[in-house]
Amino acid sequence: LFFKLPSDSFKHLGWCDIEEHGVRGNQLHCPRVREGPSEEELFFRKEGHTLKKRKQVTDTEKWEKRLQENWENCAELNLSFQDLGDLYQVENFQRILRRLIRVEKLWLVDNSLTDLSAIRLPRCRELNVNKNHFTSFKQLPKIPQIQHLSLAENNITTLSGISDFRQSPLESLILKRNPCEFQERYRQLVFSNLPNLKILDGVPKLPEDCSPPDIKFFYKMCTIL
Repeated sequence: LFFKLPSDSFKHLGWCDIEEHGVRGNQLHCPRVREGPSEEELFFRKEGHTLKKRKQVTDTEKWEKRLQENWENCAELNLSFQDLGDLYQVENFQRILRRLIRVEKLWLVDNSLTDLSAIRLPRCRELNVNKNHFTSFKQLPKIPQIQHLSLAENNITTLSGISDFRQSPLESLILKRNPCEFQERYRQLVFSNLPNLKILDGVPKLPEDCSPPDIKFFYKMCTIL
């Protein structure tokens, strides 16, 4: 036999949709922010019993909900593993990211993200977007203050666009398990484009990582024995 738990009617609600609590977004480090299904989808699933609670939330003041979310005052936030399977969930996720104007440390691991170029994180110093679907540095958010960036296990094929971070204070970069890792002179090219970089893929900058003289110069020389 299948019995519904007393909490079943709350399963599609976000944390800020629950009544009678004073928790704000900047007090949470790993909140679940995945948007629930639409009313039409709930009817299709025969889960209409959850709509009563949802309608109560819909009728509440939007401004009060915004104040409760309080994303603008988050300094450190982990939004990994959100399981964003539908477009409306992705849109809600990006809505939250646009409000993170003061976040300094942000984790977005394994969210199937493909393009955050429209997002700006002006104070972000540490960003982890491992295990997503980025194919280019151009698809990353605007992060002018970034110091530590982790992009492991994406699908970045070339280093095109990496020079956009040349003027940033980027000190450490992780590109492990990306196709660009197999590019010829990979480490030398990365360090030549990022003068402030100290660590690449967990390995400090080595003397051999400095760009060698142009190879064409040696073609013009001959050896006399």
